[in-house]
Amino acid sequence: MAKKPSLGRQKIKIAKIEIKNHLQVTFSKRRSGLFKKASELCTLCGVEIAIIVFSPAGKVFSFGHTNVESIIERYLTRNPPPNSNTLQLIQAHHSANLGELNLQLTHILDELENAQRRGATLDLMRKANQTLVWWESPIDKLGLQELEKLRDSMQELKNNAILQASKVMMDARNHCSSLFPIPSNNVNGTSSFDLYEPKGATHNILPSSSTIASQVQNFGYGQLMF
Repeated sequence: MAKKPSLGRQKIKIAKIEIKNHLQVTFSKRRSGLFKKASELCTLCGVEIAIIVFSPAGKVFSFGHTNVESIIERYLTRNPPPNSNTLQLIQAHHSANLGELNLQLTHILDELENAQRRGATLDLMRKANQTLVWWESPIDKLGLQELEKLRDSMQELKNNAILQASKVMMDARNHCSSLFPIPSNNVNGTSSFDLYEPKGATHNILPSSSTIASQVQNFGYGQLMF
């Protein structure tokens, strides 16, 4: 079988990302990459760089070497860099601390964005789970369609309970009949029960099926309205 030819690397169209979540992820990755490249350029070429970035949400991020404030001030005043070794040493120490804090801040913000995305995902999963088990929600929170489904389910449960109760009752009657068979009349045509019980007495040991059905229909809580 011939292998399907690959399209190879395709040029990605440069346009603003419309999906908000994709936009935030792309900004976070590209911003970190931009700061990393700027830091490498400072190390390789000994240049001074200041970068200020505003996120789509309006948050400001900065990277500077030696530090953002001094570079911006030099740019605005057009002043040449000072020649004092002491001042340069102080600025280098300050910029090192500031750069480390910048990296820590960037790392913390990345973790915060990841946590927010995980929270959004968990929220969607929770809502989806609530949709699957809607019958566990309070009845006043259910809609018309869900109430109709609940009514039909309860009606089906009631019918099944009636059938099962009738079956159990019939099995019990058959069992009682096998344990206590009704004696046949003797030769004189009289029943042995006539000597001990008045005529007309009934031996209804178990309730009738209609009684069971009426009790099951009400579930022991009175009349149900559907």
